[in-house]
Amino acid sequence: MLRIREVIVVEGRYDKNTLSQVVDAVIVETAGFGVYNDAAKRRLLRTLAEARGLIVLTDSDGAGFQIRNYIKGCVDPKLVKHAYIPDVCGKERRKRAPSKEGKLGVEGMEPQVLVDALLRAGATVEDSAAPTPAGITKVDLYARGLSGGKGSAEKRRALLKSMELPERLSADGLISVLNAVMSREEFYRLPL
Repeated sequence: MLRIREVIVVEGRYDKNTLSQVVDAVIVETAGFGVYNDAAKRRLLRTLAEARGLIVLTDSDGAGFQIRNYIKGCVDPKLVKHAYIPDVCGKERRKRAPSKEGKLGVEGMEPQVLVDALLRAGATVEDSAAPTPAGITKVDLYARGLSGGKGSAEKRRALLKSMELPERLSADGLISVLNAVMSREEFYRLPL
């Protein structure tokens, strides 16, 4: 499994699931066209791009290119790499019928095709043999009063607001974002 430094942006949860079986990276979903109406998600993408860079990996259909171009317009282009999957006709196993254009999306690609697309885009592959620095965990959220305690939900919402993150970000999502933008030591220095 490749450890990728950049944050990878995909369209939906099935794409994220497929990709997470191939690479060790922070993967963010746009919820399809949902990113168009989600200012918090756009701010999150800009924050992650500044911290680690983005790789956009959308389907090769018209909708995928629309989403790709939209992201290109709301994030500094110098911080974005683009990975492209080939046009392959067919349908994903979970679907009853092929997509409108009859092409497989990210979720239908073979693992090696996804790896090749990311490498062609210039993904930064980190040494997977090197020890991973201790990251922020749920235990750390609990220790800082951000989960599992009285008033933790309010404290977590205040942190999300101060960091301009989506208010509905789950605890796991928050951990992924925090680990992408700061070290564990920086997390413990945050004023809460």
